[in-house]
Amino acid sequence: QVQLVESGGGLVQPGGSLRLSCVASGFTLRISAMSWYRQAPGKERELVARIGISGINVNYHDSVKGRFIISRDNAKNTVYLQMNSLKPEDTAVYSCYATAINYWGQGTQVTVSS
Repeated sequence: QVQLVESGGGLVQPGGSLRLSCVASGFTLRISAMSWYRQAPGKERELVARIGISGINVNYHDSVKGRFIISRDNAKNTVYLQMNSLKPEDTAVYSCYATAINYWGQGTQVTVSS
């Protein structure tokens, strides 16, 4: 059974940092490009960051460039999203997505507020 399980979300003050993790089971993560998406209340889901199979090719939404870093550890079947200098507008449910199998995780809530 395939699962993508996100963790690391929570409440953080503006300017703070969080690291999200997405652990895959029942699926070998190294065969797939992986992405992080987010959806804020009342807004459409948007692509935050994407990393290719090799980990070399990465892409970011313009709003997070220079603040977020996506990475992967294929040995741990895990993809990460390091989020720095967080802003209130980063508040959303963050979900990981495996391109090769068209599969979504359940999401983790990130709230940036003072």
